[in-house]
Amino acid sequence: MSLFSAAAAARTAQAGVEQEVDGAIRPLMRENDVPGMAVAVSVGGSRHFFNYGTASRESGQPVTQDTIFEIGSVSKTFTALLAAYAQVTGKLALRDKASQHLSALAGTRFDRISLADLGTYTAGGLPLQFPDEVIDGETMLAYFKGWRPTYAPGTHRLYSNPSIGLFGHLVAASLGRPFDNLMEDMMFPMLGLRRTFIKVPPGHMGAYASGYARDGKPIRVSPGVFDSQAYGVKTTADDLIRCVEANMDGSHLHASLQRAVATTHAGHYRVGEMTQGLGWEMYAYPTTLDELQSGNSRAVIFEAHRVDRLRAALPGKDVLLNKTGSTNGFGAYVAFVPARRVGIVMLANRNYPIAARVKAAHGILMALDRGHSRSRVTLSRA
Repeated sequence: MSLFSAAAAARTAQAGVEQEVDGAIRPLMRENDVPGMAVAVSVGGSRHFFNYGTASRESGQPVTQDTIFEIGSVSKTFTALLAAYAQVTGKLALRDKASQHLSALAGTRFDRISLADLGTYTAGGLPLQFPDEVIDGETMLAYFKGWRPTYAPGTHRLYSNPSIGLFGHLVAASLGRPFDNLMEDMMFPMLGLRRTFIKVPPGHMGAYASGYARDGKPIRVSPGVFDSQAYGVKTTADDLIRCVEANMDGSHLHASLQRAVATTHAGHYRVGEMTQGLGWEMYAYPTTLDELQSGNSRAVIFEAHRVDRLRAALPGKDVLLNKTGSTNGFGAYVAFVPARRVGIVMLANRNYPIAARVKAAHGILMALDRGHSRSRVTLSRA
């Protein structure tokens, strides 16, 4: 193929992707009063970026692929990856009991709760959020020492920031460095991320979008106990789609990080059609919209569910992996299908309904997969 033909093919591909993304995103923004969105898709190794609206209503600054957004609970996938890396490098085992990595918890219920239980929300009923009286390390330890599980460890899933937060805290302890430093100085650079932070540095604050609360006022995430581990990452569409591509094809990563990525894709148990990985939530592919909506529903987020443990924590070949994330002023969604080499990142500076995110992303991914499959067939016949 000539350079001219290749360029024309690239323009045609971009136009086709743009049509699909525009058709889903523009109505979504209007219906949910979203000021700005950055969308990135990866199709067969090619990245496409689409930017909408403003990063700040006050300044009128437009969204770009380098605008920094809060990604809320998508941060949990980075915490999970750090844990998997610690296991691969021999610093811990996910089967370890939590109290092995924090002596202050010895003699408590955490003598029987594993790191994997914490990382997959099956410790026994830890709540979605800490109670209001937990404000620092001392009150955090007091809370965990006095906590009594509702369920036997490993039997029920209840989505929990304290659970994944303690998980990340213990992982950092096993690696001998503060969690934030491990992320910003080691994990993000290993993934090739250049504008991903726990604490946005002064020199990058100009690119940090304003989030918008329900009342329309600008807002950004507030500090809290284990905020970094549970919902504290800020990043760009450019960086996050790179992370998605590393999850779909990590052949360029260091061998230990490749193994860590694979560890996060291993299924631990099922709740309905959703299989819980480490950080990521997975579905057999092709995945219907109803299945994806059910697995991302309020019931799965806010209610306890008995789990069906998998005999072997092995990933399937054809799976869709996804994760939602929200703060008071931002909404994020990531989904990808490694076997089909398609993925999407959607970042918004408003916390709009998860169902709307899932519907838009599912429609885009299905259309991109169909188009990519046709392209593969055409090339194979050429």
